[in-house]
Amino acid sequence: MVKRLSIPRQRLVSIIGGSAGNLVEWYDWFAYASFAIYFAPVFFPKADPTAQLLSTATIFAAGFVMRPIGAWVMGRYADGRGRKAGLTLSVALMFSGSLLLAAAPTYAQAGLLGPAVLLLARILQGLSLGGEYGASATYLSEMAPKENRGFWASFQYMTLCGGQLCAIAVAVVLQAFLTEAELTAWGWRIPFVIGALLALLVYMLRRNLAETPSFTNQAVDRPASTAALLWKHHRRESILVAMLSAGGGLSAYTYTSYMQKYLFNTVGFDKATATYIIAAALLWFTAMQPVFGALADRFGRKPMLLIFGIGGALAAVPVFLLLEQTTSPVAALLLILIPLTLQSGYSANNALVKAELFPAHIRGLGVALPYAIGNAVFAGTLEMVALALKGAGIERAFYGYVAVVIAMAGVATLLLPETRERSLIVED
Repeated sequence: MVKRLSIPRQRLVSIIGGSAGNLVEWYDWFAYASFAIYFAPVFFPKADPTAQLLSTATIFAAGFVMRPIGAWVMGRYADGRGRKAGLTLSVALMFSGSLLLAAAPTYAQAGLLGPAVLLLARILQGLSLGGEYGASATYLSEMAPKENRGFWASFQYMTLCGGQLCAIAVAVVLQAFLTEAELTAWGWRIPFVIGALLALLVYMLRRNLAETPSFTNQAVDRPASTAALLWKHHRRESILVAMLSAGGGLSAYTYTSYMQKYLFNTVGFDKATATYIIAAALLWFTAMQPVFGALADRFGRKPMLLIFGIGGALAAVPVFLLLEQTTSPVAALLLILIPLTLQSGYSANNALVKAELFPAHIRGLGVALPYAIGNAVFAGTLEMVALALKGAGIERAFYGYVAVVIAMAGVATLLLPETRERSLIVED
């Protein structure tokens, strides 16, 4: 096993460097979702909790709307200037967004300017993450050695989970040392200060990463990376990636970031208990990524994706119905682990599958843009849909909605080739 997973030192350093930056990017992104339950009242006062969360969810969705634009701009940038250049630019934007969030004035301090700054910061983060996914997925997939590509590429989502876990961990620590009133008044700013500082460190780290062989080995006169060219020559792959990303993104946000609010707002756990449950679930989810990545090297990418597309669709409604009746935190955790384990079949392998579908000259854009569109439409509006249905008194319709969108990803998987055997990443 040790020999099988061996990797040249330079590649290992590059994978670790790219993964560390990815973790920080996603920490900054998820810190917003993790602390929304605390800062919602100071930006949107004089409303019931569901309405406050719906307002922050609207700004959360605005970040998703910007992700396709970021994917388009920085996907082309990564294809034209290099994967390393794309990674560096994305983390610089994330630093700016996190710093703005940390310094945003509240409604009491500046009226409507407060929510406006919140929106601007989220737009910058959306632009950043739109480029980050494509650049990091492409970079790690191209840097990973062929025989273990599934295992090493799974670190892309492992660090994504790790970023979310770090955001939850910061919440747990702050909840232990600060009262709920202190967290609502000023404590919610701390995670964004941490995120901005970490993003600055990663910016300096990424400037010294090695470039991938897939990028450097390309011909000088290669075709330009454009959305028109992507649509003309890779239309089918782009549509399937968008469908796959819609189901995978919606499911991931349902069982992690939104689940924290669901446990508090619907099931009835207090905020701290809901946070502890999600933290424990994310530990398990993070550990599952290299496991399912290694399984994809052994059995293929499609079987892993189908575990999610079929199993996740079948599990969604029963899991939510059982959670409604749950009073035990342990029982709630065990229920959430079911869809998250099924989700790992997608999350560990999705970035690699997408990278293997596109040739090097348009790979950054091909991975980033369809993914960002699928996520913007479905994952980005997830909390708005869930909270609106709850407000209308038909929350159970949301459970079926989750199942249907995951099933759409299953259909896309059936139509995809087995990229382990037909990968367009030609370098070893």
